[in-house]
Amino acid sequence: MTDILLEVCVDDIAGLKAAVAGGADRIELCSALSLGGLTPSAGLMAAAAELPIPCYVMIRPRAGDFQYSHDELTLMRSDIDVVREAGLAGVVFGANEADGRLDAKALAVLAEASRGLGMTLHRAFDLVPDFAQAVDIAVSIGFERILTSGGALKAPDGLPGLLTAMQTAAGRISIMPGSGISLQTVDVLLARLPVSEIHASCSVSEAAHDPRAIEMGFAPPTLRHTDVATVRALKQHLHDWPGA
Repeated sequence: MTDILLEVCVDDIAGLKAAVAGGADRIELCSALSLGGLTPSAGLMAAAAELPIPCYVMIRPRAGDFQYSHDELTLMRSDIDVVREAGLAGVVFGANEADGRLDAKALAVLAEASRGLGMTLHRAFDLVPDFAQAVDIAVSIGFERILTSGGALKAPDGLPGLLTAMQTAAGRISIMPGSGISLQTVDVLLARLPVSEIHASCSVSEAAHDPRAIEMGFAPPTLRHTDVATVRALKQHLHDWPGA
């Protein structure tokens, strides 16, 4: 039996430490998870490089869609170089055409810049009109895995899309469910899909501490942070799942 791998997405140094302490198998390192994750700072990458588990770094230069200009692709290639120099395991990126299809040319450019690093295709995949076609493109470019919610807002609601992706993948690439996965929702996926790895934030909400920061627009009223106990509980649940 093989445990189901748990990847935890984090966007600060406290989250890094909490993910490791809770037993995460891999980290997706970002900034601004409230925006879906952006490229983290070089300092945070350096901190992640000191950890005992693999870390894949989000390469996303701005919030919004995944249609990138030449200048933005140049920035992304530079950020990939920083990941490599930091000694981290891999990168996470995606790109779409205006009609939602994967931008194979842009992805090939970024993949070439990522030689020697692992590669995850992020949820740009969820915007495509044809999952089967997108899986084939991801395989041809050399991605190790696709992070996807099955085209739904939350992965537990995207079972048909996830199943289509997994059937098309046929073992050629890992399909990693992500978005809305928690101890309370994960069984829906585990019971119906051949899941080998999942992606979760393992976060909890708390009120922001500084009313003045909220008033000035520097902080939202509620913040989320990676929680050690939540990471530990989800990892244990995956370990104990029958057939894992």
